[in-house]
Amino acid sequence: MARRAFLGIDCGTASTKAVLLEGQSAQILAVGRAGHDLIERADGTREQHPDWWVDAAIGAVRAAISAAAADDGPVEIVGLGVSGQQHGLVALDASDRPLRPAKLWNDTTTVGQCERLTERLGGRAEALRLTGNLFLPGYTAPKIMWLMEREPEAYSSSRRFCLPHDYLDLWLTGVFATEPGDASGTAYLDVRERRYSEPVLAALDGGRDWRQTLPPLVPSRSVLGALRKAAAEQLGIAVGTPVAAGGGDNMCSAIGVGATRPGPVVVSLGTSGTAFAQSSAPAMDPVGEAAAFCDSTGGWLPLACTLNCTGATDWVCDLVGLDRAGYEAALSGSEAGAAGLTFLPYLDGERTPDLPHAAGTFAGLRARHGSRDLVRAVAEGVTLSLGHALDALRRAGVAPSEVTLIGGGARSDAWAQLVADVLRLPVARPPDVDAAARGAALQARWVIDGMPPPDSSGPADRFEPVASQALLDATARHDAWRRLAVEGVLPR
Repeated sequence: MARRAFLGIDCGTASTKAVLLEGQSAQILAVGRAGHDLIERADGTREQHPDWWVDAAIGAVRAAISAAAADDGPVEIVGLGVSGQQHGLVALDASDRPLRPAKLWNDTTTVGQCERLTERLGGRAEALRLTGNLFLPGYTAPKIMWLMEREPEAYSSSRRFCLPHDYLDLWLTGVFATEPGDASGTAYLDVRERRYSEPVLAALDGGRDWRQTLPPLVPSRSVLGALRKAAAEQLGIAVGTPVAAGGGDNMCSAIGVGATRPGPVVVSLGTSGTAFAQSSAPAMDPVGEAAAFCDSTGGWLPLACTLNCTGATDWVCDLVGLDRAGYEAALSGSEAGAAGLTFLPYLDGERTPDLPHAAGTFAGLRARHGSRDLVRAVAEGVTLSLGHALDALRRAGVAPSEVTLIGGGARSDAWAQLVADVLRLPVARPPDVDAAARGAALQARWVIDGMPPPDSSGPADRFEPVASQALLDATARHDAWRRLAVEGVLPR
């Protein structure tokens, strides 16, 4: 007899993951993965074609189903949900075909559009009042303005705009809709009221019928639609299988690790670095560095994000010729403070602080420094940047007492210990650090079977903070160089 299971699909930047959960216990039965290409240019362009996400989803789901069947027989998938990388702009024609590659969350070509949108609305304070968020290059609103200004033919041919997870849901079900968690990352959603902001949309294009252009908002904890025949055949799943509303990757990660109530703070070491926590009320950072997002359960999810995380550590590993095991050995075998070497990890610009044109910087580099020092300095620089992101969450009212650590980088014991040391908080690392796909499956289980997600994903590894004068000195150096970057003293 086939085992009853729920499927979660996570469309990330580097790959799509599919996770199968056993229906009663929520234990992971199998995982499938398929990689993505990336269109990358020196001007800050970061794009992917939506068709690549569909192909990767098919490959990842089929791999997960095959792995589950090989382990312990076939599964019956009774529901699924989709998690997606946030903020990406998908422009669709009248037949719901993508007109061009999607501009991604880490695309930094929209700095001018952010400035003009802010000016049109009366300044930063008014933007925060209208939506709870500033206009940053990663968000969707300035991407729409970029398309209108830079590719007017594509803009005029666009009939609909949506996010990556919305596009996959459209492919799965034929239903064009979104939910407040992912939609709050567009910067044209009023996160307090969970509705589109008419002043922001008018500032983008006062002549457009936005009710026809944007996906209607549905409750996060709802069934969006049923799996259509064409998608079911390609995935190997029964036609009519319920598809939950899903959410953004950070929102689904929160569900995946049990951060569905106020208290736990989650830090993710992925392509981007993020820090977030669930809130029962809108949580606003008066400075605007922490994003005021909704979550994908009906609450809110204040979040701070850095653009450069595992991308920076992967870069230094490529530079000095290390694989994952070599990185772990170099980091665990190095001394706190990197022998006086400081690194600002702004290789692709930065979001926290808002420096889209900034460059990475090594400071204090001397002939005595070796590859271990370079690796240590990069890991410390990335982690210290996440410390500033956590400070932004504190301004929004979050009071962290412990960190739940997830993301691909969390697999490193040495990095997990560094996170505890830098943030000066205990770190708990759940057994499943790829939480977004699990969260999408748990949301589907919650909606279909009425079973709330567990408070955690299982017994966690723990890392206690260790005080170090060398790390305190490194923090002071990093803060000083960071101030110079913010003040525009460092070259870009």
